[in-house]
Amino acid sequence: MNERNQRHVLPRRSRRVLAGFSSIMLTTALALAAAVPLEASARGKQVGTASWYGPGFHGKKTASGKRFNQHALTAAHRSWPLGTRARVTNLKNGKAVTVTINDRGPYHGGRVIDLSRAAAQRLAMDGTARVSIVAMR
Repeated sequence: MNERNQRHVLPRRSRRVLAGFSSIMLTTALALAAAVPLEASARGKQVGTASWYGPGFHGKKTASGKRFNQHALTAAHRSWPLGTRARVTNLKNGKAVTVTINDRGPYHGGRVIDLSRAAAQRLAMDGTARVSIVAMR
């Protein structure tokens, strides 16, 4: 190692401290996420932007292992347990539909839920819509 590279290298002790801190933070975050049930984490309710997906994914496997059917009343949610039934209400027109969470997502544009094509049609959505989502047990 020459003089030029030497100034960019952290001392060995500093790297260990940083690694220890990172592992403690990760462990704490995972423990908190596992300990918080659905009702407490989101109080079983969310409000946000919904989108829909359909033809490009029809027939492909979902996170639940089942094939995606754009004509079924299903949805994708990032964190709610697979199999959760949720009541989704379009806040613009008041229309509502009950869907089953069977996939993960959306991972785009700050959206909270991705609905199947059939669910989006029942809500009379034009692309995206502001919705209220309530978990049902």
